[in-house]
Amino acid sequence: MHRTLRFGVNYTPARGWFHHWLDFDLQEVGADLDSIAALGLDHVRVFPLWPLFQPNRTLIRPRAVEQLVALADAAAARGLDVAVDGLQGHLSSFDFLPAWTRTWHRRNLFTDPEAVAAQEEYLRTLAAALADRPNFLGMTVGNEIDQFSGPPHPDPDPVTPEQAGRWLERMLAACERGAPGRLHVHAEYDAAWYQDGHPFTPAQAARLGAATAVHSWVFNGTAQRHGRTGTATEHHAAYLVELSKAWAENPARPVWLQEVGAPAPLIPPEHAARFTAATLEAALDCPGLWGVTWWCSHDVSRELADFPELEYGLGLLTNDRRPKPAGAVLARVAAAWRDREHRPPVRGTALVLDESRGRSACAPGGPFFEAWASLTAEGTRPAVVLSRHAEDPAHLSARGITQLLRVKEVD
Repeated sequence: MHRTLRFGVNYTPARGWFHHWLDFDLQEVGADLDSIAALGLDHVRVFPLWPLFQPNRTLIRPRAVEQLVALADAAAARGLDVAVDGLQGHLSSFDFLPAWTRTWHRRNLFTDPEAVAAQEEYLRTLAAALADRPNFLGMTVGNEIDQFSGPPHPDPDPVTPEQAGRWLERMLAACERGAPGRLHVHAEYDAAWYQDGHPFTPAQAARLGAATAVHSWVFNGTAQRHGRTGTATEHHAAYLVELSKAWAENPARPVWLQEVGAPAPLIPPEHAARFTAATLEAALDCPGLWGVTWWCSHDVSRELADFPELEYGLGLLTNDRRPKPAGAVLARVAAAWRDREHRPPVRGTALVLDESRGRSACAPGGPFFEAWASLTAEGTRPAVVLSRHAEDPAHLSARGITQLLRVKEVD
């Protein structure tokens, strides 16, 4: 199935960051959305702060939900669709968890029956509030909520892969009950793909929900190892897209590049535009791509303290809503693809992934990761296929794969 590509941005308010929900100002939101729409983008991904929306296990604040709907309507007025993340959760190094889950009321987010039921109702409520809005794309369960499940989080909520899978299924079902038929997904950080023993798995990421969401950040060892212009760095997002497709049971399952950005100092600000252009070119060469949602819309204000340094300059726009060079690049690419069908050539050559080697083989520096990068640098456009599917003619045919390579065959 061929689709028109979607281009959007993760909405970080220019005034007050996500704390803007405390002093919600629709005029300020409108100015932000105007600056996003001026880039020619078609959607935003927005982030309610969970503790502000559900401060008590049995209280979902009606006024907060109304403000979310008002934001969605303001986006619609500017031609922007809206995807909503529910459980925030974790954003830019800060955790936002309701008091009823911590300290004296400590509950495991993934296994405590009362906590899970409350999360279900919260996600259902947000989805239902937006279900009649034509510009509502769907819910994401939460932003990289898998980071709460184990190290390096300082206070994790342990969970097994089986429990994580059941939790995801319940959360996605709650979203579907609230707004049937929308693009409801879940999103993990790359430990799901790269970290041995991580309880959230590639199979869950690629099989649960309406699409696979991937988050590409080259500060994970990729840029440190390969440099800002290395093939592996500029193709990291494309690699995750292709890696995710290996785990999907449906060859036509769409993949949403839901987060990708140019993190300083590994990508210095003066080189962010080049990195943006190269990353987009590589990702858009992947069949089955739903779209790209860049991180993020506006810079974090220097008036706000304690963010990691890289977070302050990730915006496509400045705090006074002026486009930066990377924003101009995304605007040009979005304009060039508007109303065009996305039909890149099939990737006929696939690198075979031996799942028994563990997920770390797929991480930066791992043998599979480096072999894929080497093939790409040589001009091959490698897909990825699991070893269990390498002898399945029907699977290979469905994906258009005609040649298989093993890691040991790559120089």
